[in-house]
Amino acid sequence: MGGLVSDRDLSAPTLSQLPPHTFTHPLCLDGGALPREQCWTGRNLCPDFQRFSHIPYTRIFINNEWQDSVSGKVFPVYNPATGEQICEVQEAEKADVDKAVQAARLAFSLGSVWRRMDASERGRLLSKLADLVERDSVYLATIESLNSGKPFLPTLFVDLQGTIKTLRYFAGYADKIHGTSIPMDGEYLTFTRYEPIGVCGQIIPWNFPLMMTAWKLGPALACGNTVILKPAEQTPLTCLYIAALIKEAGFPPGVINILPGFGPTAGAAIASHMGIDKVAFTGSTEVGKLIQEAAGKSNLKRVTLELGGKNPNIIFADADLDLAVEQAHQGVFFNAGQCCTAGSRIYVEEPIYDEFVRRSVERAKRRRVGSPFDPTTEQGPQISREQQNRVLEFIQSGISEGAKLECGGKALGLKGFFIEPTVFSNVRDDMRIAREEIFGPVQQIMKFKTLEEVIERANNTDYGLVAAVFTNDINKAMTISTAMQAGTVW
Repeated sequence: MGGLVSDRDLSAPTLSQLPPHTFTHPLCLDGGALPREQCWTGRNLCPDFQRFSHIPYTRIFINNEWQDSVSGKVFPVYNPATGEQICEVQEAEKADVDKAVQAARLAFSLGSVWRRMDASERGRLLSKLADLVERDSVYLATIESLNSGKPFLPTLFVDLQGTIKTLRYFAGYADKIHGTSIPMDGEYLTFTRYEPIGVCGQIIPWNFPLMMTAWKLGPALACGNTVILKPAEQTPLTCLYIAALIKEAGFPPGVINILPGFGPTAGAAIASHMGIDKVAFTGSTEVGKLIQEAAGKSNLKRVTLELGGKNPNIIFADADLDLAVEQAHQGVFFNAGQCCTAGSRIYVEEPIYDEFVRRSVERAKRRRVGSPFDPTTEQGPQISREQQNRVLEFIQSGISEGAKLECGGKALGLKGFFIEPTVFSNVRDDMRIAREEIFGPVQQIMKFKTLEEVIERANNTDYGLVAAVFTNDINKAMTISTAMQAGTVW
């Protein structure tokens, strides 16, 4: 593949090769906790991640204290770009969830520091946390890339910025949560007041660890809740570093508790715990059903779910073809296809279908796949060997069911869990690759003739997350956006 970087490029430039203008690694600021060679270096270059051998936070965070798991169990965390182990992390289970619930309930109790805190002060703490994330953003981006395989530069300039902006947004929201007064007959006064729910369990996925942490923490804390958050077992490292910043920011003990662990143990304990008042989960539809069932069978806790997608991307013949090809490419291949909002069912109007396929294949072949720490890399590895094998199995099913493999389709000859950008044409709606969420770098391109036909086909799915339409006709755009059974239409 023309854009592939070699296995040799998995290491970044050494310090002696760098320009004189450098940025200091945050962990080098405390009197020499790390030698100078372990500092991050800047401009458009990436960090020498192989020098970051010390991961400072690998334990459970409960009540503003770092703790070992009750069972003493640990689990390994891997670098998906190499398949090598980074470190071991303490494994939370039910007993640890019980401890966290006790701490969170105490922090939420009437008369506690957190319950008596002014809303504006909650906002100040969130704003302080955002400042600390910004201060340590290069280190957080390094660990995020090391642990998840996400390319470093997009992580620094997209994920970190999104994390910081989310925290600042909800910092501003904290003292703007207003009730209403309601006119009533007779001599009555009626008003509503929004109050925090209580202890919120939060279970986040591995595809956007930092941003998911902010998306879950921000609104819950702005409203005055306490939190028990479980990061994905594949990517706990940046969330645990955020825990250290939470303590530094000055949040009271017990308000935020971070428990790395596995879904069937720690996650299940959160979903079914009688002392947790609400659970929020982002992940697969299958697990989301289990979360909702566990919540219902326990204390009928409130549930918020953000699950999978098999999202239609509809491209009409009157669209700007160059724009549509590039946006459809990014919509599928961004983050190695590991996005619930990926535009993975591409419907192209018949007159431009062949040209769209040709240009899409050319673009996929140019996509650079390789080390997350090479500044030219567009696509890193899949998160794990299991996920890589799952995607490859989907590709084989597409071939077996008669779709035309235009390019890609194989694992790359690098260490780690890389897959070539893959494009299928002549895809039928009944094929597995057209119906099931692949969560990988696989583009399916289908043909349609009429607006009515594509609306019916696009809505013929078990999912309803997002959709997109490309056209220069405002009437088509409005018709499609109204007709789509999806929560968001671009």
